[in-house]
Amino acid sequence: MDPATLIGIAAGALILVIVNALEGGSLSSLVLLPPMLLVFGVTIAVTIAGGTLGDLRQVPRSLQRAFRGRAPQTDDVVPTVVQLAERARRDGLLAIEEDLATVDDPFLVKGLRLAIDGTDPEELRELMEAEIDAKRVQDRQRAKFFADAGGYAPTIGIIGTVMSLVHVLENLADPEKLGHSIAAAFLATLWGVLSANIIWLPIAARLRRLSELEGERMEVVVEGVVAIQAGSNPRIIAQRLNTLLRVESEAA
Repeated sequence: MDPATLIGIAAGALILVIVNALEGGSLSSLVLLPPMLLVFGVTIAVTIAGGTLGDLRQVPRSLQRAFRGRAPQTDDVVPTVVQLAERARRDGLLAIEEDLATVDDPFLVKGLRLAIDGTDPEELRELMEAEIDAKRVQDRQRAKFFADAGGYAPTIGIIGTVMSLVHVLENLADPEKLGHSIAAAFLATLWGVLSANIIWLPIAARLRRLSELEGERMEVVVEGVVAIQAGSNPRIIAQRLNTLLRVESEAA
């Protein structure tokens, strides 16, 4: 588990509460049900309207992934690939089949099984790269739900503020309540901007980042499997994969 998202959102919310208190405000003045219900409820509703029910069903899994997902370590796959390459070079490609039970990377296992089954090298690469592309498309769609919510929320907040100000203008005859009413009106805008930048957009960014890291790892696995199938020297494989890791790290 990588708690970066949980830590970041919690820290951001805590800082806001502290700053509000230092400025003489109270937490109860910020937490009002009507503007919060409007912003969160309508934001989620219009985000659903912009997608499909299938996208909605993916939300719980995406939230779990954002808050509890582990960022994959790409460099730990290189020793595994090199070890398998040494075994394949020494005892033949079929010999590594019994070692697959100890490999905890499903994508690597799938690729090696295709290689052991005698799949054409070009076709093997195409199949594995197609799986990477499909996963990236799925990951982008999952992140898009939260990115869309982050785009809608500030505008929904402004709509809520305008609605509240209309009610304020309807009650100008009661000046004692104007200050409180106007302050409450702007809470919708506050919650719209706050939810977008502290909740929705960070979650979307987290999902995209996890997808990038997993894609990079899968690309390294593809190169490793193809090299093992070709019977390349394990030292050359290690050098090639480590070079690929450095290039990806610099690009990131």
